[in-house]
Amino acid sequence: MNINHLKVAVIHDWLMSMRGGERVVECICELFPQSDIYTLVHKVGALSSRIESHPIYTSFVDRLPFKNSIYRHYLPLFPLAIEGFDLRRYDMIISSSHCVAKGIISSPDTLHISYIHTPMRYVWDMYYDYFGKENAGWLSRKIISLFANYLRMWDVTSSKRVNWFIANSRHVANRVQKYYGREASIIHPPVDLELFQQSENPGDYYLLVSTLVPYKRVDLAIQTFNKIQKPLLVVGEGPLYRKLYSMAGKTIKLLGWQSLSSLNEYYANCKALIFPGEEDFGIVPVEAQKCGKPVIAFAKGGALETVIGYNGQNEGNCSGVFFFEQNVQALEDALVTYENLEWNPSFISKHTEQFGKERFLRQLENFIIDKAEIFFENRKFR
Repeated sequence: MNINHLKVAVIHDWLMSMRGGERVVECICELFPQSDIYTLVHKVGALSSRIESHPIYTSFVDRLPFKNSIYRHYLPLFPLAIEGFDLRRYDMIISSSHCVAKGIISSPDTLHISYIHTPMRYVWDMYYDYFGKENAGWLSRKIISLFANYLRMWDVTSSKRVNWFIANSRHVANRVQKYYGREASIIHPPVDLELFQQSENPGDYYLLVSTLVPYKRVDLAIQTFNKIQKPLLVVGEGPLYRKLYSMAGKTIKLLGWQSLSSLNEYYANCKALIFPGEEDFGIVPVEAQKCGKPVIAFAKGGALETVIGYNGQNEGNCSGVFFFEQNVQALEDALVTYENLEWNPSFISKHTEQFGKERFLRQLENFIIDKAEIFFENRKFR
């Protein structure tokens, strides 16, 4: 089926920076260069030229006060905002969703395929990571508690509006099944592997690259490296920056966000990447491995699909070490294991080839063509 003649709308939760979800949007735009983009909030100029070249339509949230800095605080309004878009003129909708994008309302004659990065993590399995006593103030906890049950019900109900789901990992597909009762095909997201080069430098510091939010567990890494007094560089920014900065001892440096060229240098010159959180997929470990660097990761979530863990017998044919509890002792033990092994940078780098951008484009296009043929053939007989 020729899908190029279809009128396509691309939906993404918010367009505020270029991260993993926005790279997926960028690839969708490459497949559908004439598509329109709809999003809750757009920070003009913060996205790639490919995305910014498309018509971008925003919701009323984009016109609320301080939207660039506190847009996440408008979470209870997001369902109303995403449902406010009039999409009747489109043949196909492709949503890239980690919050509410998959909940748009379309006509029965419009095909809706949703690439889901995660069900709405804020109100499901990571609710207490965001809104527990240690991570949110009293007022925030009280406000979200009033809306959390409504948001969960809306999230489940709106999942029925999607014709087909694609999950970015088996981990997310399992959550889609658990929370929505829906099957999801798995297409791992694109990683720009060509931007990173294999390094033979053994490195003299450990590296952590992350948004500084609760579920990333950067605090665990800082506690561990404070104890063992080894050098750790943290690349990233986020709401927890001040808290984590105050925790960091003399062997730890918080560097903020870095340019791509600088990030490449940090990967190339590190000993290994520390990955202490549970991630839906996790592009950062793939980038580090492309540079030939091992990953020391918490054994849950997407890391289990991107890292070949040491099993006691595969030295030289693995790409990282897993730890199985999120505590200082478990991470410290994993570091000891890492330091007692010989690593093969060439093996580690080659392992990442399965996660490249061209592979993603090919798999996504084939999926869309297949489902479009089924959908529009069935529509003829309605």
